[in-house]
Amino acid sequence: MTLLAVAVGGRGVVDPDEPVLNADDEALLRGRAAFETTRVYAGIPFKLDEHLARLAGSAERIGLPPVERDDCERLARSALEASGEPDAVLRLYWTAGREGSGKPTALALVSTIPAHLEKLRTRGTKLVSLPLGLQADLRAFAPWLLGGVKSTSYAVNMAAEAEARRRGADDAVFLASGDIVLEGPVTNVWWSLDRVLYTPALELGILAGVTRATLIASASELGYEVREGAFPLSHLASANEAFTSSSVREVMPVVELDGAPLGNGQPGSAARELQAALRTAAASASRR
Repeated sequence: MTLLAVAVGGRGVVDPDEPVLNADDEALLRGRAAFETTRVYAGIPFKLDEHLARLAGSAERIGLPPVERDDCERLARSALEASGEPDAVLRLYWTAGREGSGKPTALALVSTIPAHLEKLRTRGTKLVSLPLGLQADLRAFAPWLLGGVKSTSYAVNMAAEAEARRRGADDAVFLASGDIVLEGPVTNVWWSLDRVLYTPALELGILAGVTRATLIASASELGYEVREGAFPLSHLASANEAFTSSSVREVMPVVELDGAPLGNGQPGSAARELQAALRTAAASASRR
């Protein structure tokens, strides 16, 4: 992604090359910051209210000062206007601020959409499974593990993506002990058997994806039954098709798991239908 515009709380729009964080900001020192990423369609950030609500929830879990949602929304609008790009990626950050200050820093970044996504969607992605060694629901009742929190402490997630590439794949899926499917480094995971869609339950401590919630609603309208729960990797491996979901990547078909074809090894119909439904929802939101 190419950075197009930056807006900073208390300063407004700044040159993307201008430094915006102090050296002792806790986002840098300790990874104490929350963030959100959403896709922008025709100048409108999709589900911005939901993303701001999740940002506030993550910040509370991390112990940051309360998110000033109106200010964050104004920063987002300013950055989008400065970017001049109607279809883009918007990232919002809420940091703890300088060490000991108690004064948070808000950032809005607008970047280009990764150019390779549509080619990857046509081809389909390859996944590898990576164990976390956690009890299946441990993150759900151990709040210090920050299950379901979107924080900038992303080193493990990035290491997982690097390991997937090292193994010749595109992405990874995390497993709890007992081979229970959780989520990807930056995605939610789905698979289907006939007209039933399966996805890990939020009670497992996974991220409550905004796109995930949109797809659950869309799936019902398309005649799919959605089942959320704790499912083993073997259940995913035996699926007719699978896909991942996220704000930027949208619905991304999966064609291979741990080196073996998944389903018929081609992008499936559920992924196509739900991708179309997601784009329809985004187009509808942009017309309001």
